Amino acid sequence: MAAVGGFVVRYVPSFRKRAEAGLKRVYPEMPSSERLSMVRAVGRNIARTMTELLFNAEFSKVAEQLPIQGPGLAAIKAAQAEGRGALIVSGHYGQWEAIRHAFRAQGVEVGAVYRPNNNPYYEPLFVKNVEMGGTPLAPKGTAGTKVMVRHLRNGGVMAILTDQKYGQGPTLDFLGHPASTTTAPAELALKYGLPLVPAYGVRTKDGLRIETEAPIPLSDANTMMQAVNDSLAARVLDDPTQWHWLHQRWELTAAD
Repeated sequence: MAAVGGFVVRYVPSFRKRAEAGLKRVYPEMPSSERLSMVRAVGRNIARTMTELLFNAEFSKVAEQLPIQGPGLAAIKAAQAEGRGALIVSGHYGQWEAIRHAFRAQGVEVGAVYRPNNNPYYEPLFVKNVEMGGTPLAPKGTAGTKVMVRHLRNGGVMAILTDQKYGQGPTLDFLGHPASTTTAPAELALKYGLPLVPAYGVRTKDGLRIETEAPIPLSDANTMMQAVNDSLAARVLDDPTQWHWLHQRWELTAAD
């Protein structure tokens, strides 16, 4: 499936142009041949991730064995011991679903905010597989927000992917360019006194590892979400092939 994904994103014009637009923005001096090679690698990662999600029951057996590196797990467990919830923030980088599997194996159930699929036939299968990583699931929107807030107030943990364009959010920096950004995770952390922990499922030559960071310091929503953007940006710059460049993260311009 990785090979198929690499081929599709490299040679199907609509996918290739979307991936190239972001790469040109962040790496304007990159030679065309190198950029196309990276587009193929991005497609391989996306296809692997989607296939692992489709076969999540099998994948969970691998992901639950992954150790969790960094201070994030301890910070979340400390908050739960005090009766407080916590928020994990991440992006479409590496294998993001592995994070929740690994946390659950450590005794921390992590729910997730998700975007409902446009395909009504695929949606039930998608939800069934995502639930294997932890519950509750909160669809984006008013109803999902109520589910998330209730869970957090009861001392639960939720994961949110923050790297898609959010039309109602402030314009913050991401990879050196202005990007509309949701402030919901920071606002919830501030309102309920929750740790806001960046975490990533990073692909390596040997498989996967889960890396967490220290909680984002509580200050104001924009400052905190800029720190979240900076955290993910550092990961993308370290290995651009692991990020989902098909998302139109930035506002399109005539040059795109």
